[in-house]
Amino acid sequence: MFVKTKMTTNPFTVSPEQTIPEAHEIMAKHGVKRLPVMHKGKLVGVVSKEDIDRYSPSKATTLSMGEITYLLSKTKIKQIMSKELITISPDALLEEAATLMRDNKVSFLPVVQNDKLVGIITESDIFDSFIELLGFREHGTRLTIEAVDEPGIMSNLTSIIGKHGANITRVAVYRGESGKSAVVVGISSFNTEDIEKDMEKHGFTILHKLQNGSSE
Repeated sequence: MFVKTKMTTNPFTVSPEQTIPEAHEIMAKHGVKRLPVMHKGKLVGVVSKEDIDRYSPSKATTLSMGEITYLLSKTKIKQIMSKELITISPDALLEEAATLMRDNKVSFLPVVQNDKLVGIITESDIFDSFIELLGFREHGTRLTIEAVDEPGIMSNLTSIIGKHGANITRVAVYRGESGKSAVVVGISSFNTEDIEKDMEKHGFTILHKLQNGSSE
């Protein structure tokens, strides 16, 4: 799955000359926590709610509300934004985006193509994609199966399911350290008892079974 399939296009932005209250208003109005900072059509920085909180006076300040408001209204985004940009291409894989976020401890990435901002992708987008990839919310049956990690095992497993006329909707493999893997298989059918028995007869172990929806 590619970044361009899950990114938010036409994201809300702010200019480096705008102030903290203006950026805060945009965030509050649209329910976002981060804004790309744009200058003459070019991405020059990123500002987050954390940046705004960090540069705002603490509750322990002796400043009056009027003084705080004045100071914030004079503080421009270019003074508090992050200029160390970590971006990603819309044609990159979601796994690349997730790795970049994890390695750099950031929760979103501007998506840039030909030096132009075309969108943003966030941790929430990655989480949603992970849930979708595993088919966790899809109607049907989701079996987690313990299998020996050796050639031909996946072929054997899928042939058992095919023999019973069931449709495989999702497959994921979690490799263990003991020579065994946990294979998550999404099946469109709710009636999987015969499939499970056949799997166990062939040496597979059903670790978990989840059914979404009704078999009625």
